[in-house]
Order: sequence, then structure tokens, then C-alpha cells
Amino acid sequence: MTGTPRVRHAERADLPRVAGLAALHAEYERAAPPAPGLADRLAALLFGTPAPRLRCLVAEAPGGEIVGYATCAPELSTWEGREYLHMDCLFLTPGHRGLGLGPLLMAAVVAEASELGLTEVQWQTPAWNEGAARFYDRLGARKKEKLRYSLAVAG
Repeated sequence: MTGTPRVRHAERADLPRVAGLAALHAEYERAAPPAPGLADRLAALLFGTPAPRLRCLVAEAPGGEIVGYATCAPELSTWEGREYLHMDCLFLTPGHRGLGLGPLLMAAVVAEASELGLTEVQWQTPAWNEGAARFYDRLGARKKEKLRYSLAVAG
């Protein structure tokens, strides 16, 4: 392989691959797969308005193959009375973990927060994902123990 690993903003043409990675991510986290049409829904969130709400970064292995992604969006903290950057997803394919792409993705997410004038990034990971917890601990992140709930809203 030639080249060096890198992280960049996703482009429209990357979205089918990002949707495929999201399906692998869901499988890894023992969740239901994304509904069909994810690439189109992501395109609307990433490129559908002059100021898109969602940001997506892709990790490229040497040679240019997209092997991971991270998504993030600003959110509000009532207690703090300010915005923070919520990292919704960070995923690397199993064969590309431990090669330095995770720290590159995290650095890019932190740079997104800085670009937006935000001073904190928050995220969550399943409690059973010990590898991710060790990775985040090595970065100096602090754990916050909470339960995450989801309530479907009838359409």
C-alpha cells in the first residue's frame, strides 16, 4: 500500500461506503441494521442546507480505502447553559483498529468542536465495549455513568 492514513470530511460520493460502515457498526454493537436509504438520509443531513447540522469524517487507510468514520453534531447542555459537540458514532473496521486511525478521527472531531467554538466533546459507548473504553481512557476522556433511553414517537 502507498500513502499515509488520513482523516477528511466525507464527500457525497463517500456516503454509500459510510452507510455500509454504519451497518457494520450496528452489527458490532448488536443493534438493528440501518433502514434502507441511509446514504440518501445522510446526504440530506450533510449537504441539504447551507449550514448542515451533521458533520461526518472518514478515515482512509494507506491507499485511500475508507475504513472508518465519525459523525458529530452540536447539542445543548441545559445545566451548563452552552453547546457541546456530541459525537454520535466512531467506528473503524476490525482490521484497521490499533493502527493510529482512531486517534486521527478523535483529533478531527476535537478540531470540529474547536472550529465551532465549542469547548467540549461528549459521546457514549456500550458498557461491554472494553476496547473502546480503554481507547477513550488513553485519550484522557472522563467517564460519566448514565443509562441511555430511547422512546419511539408515533408518526
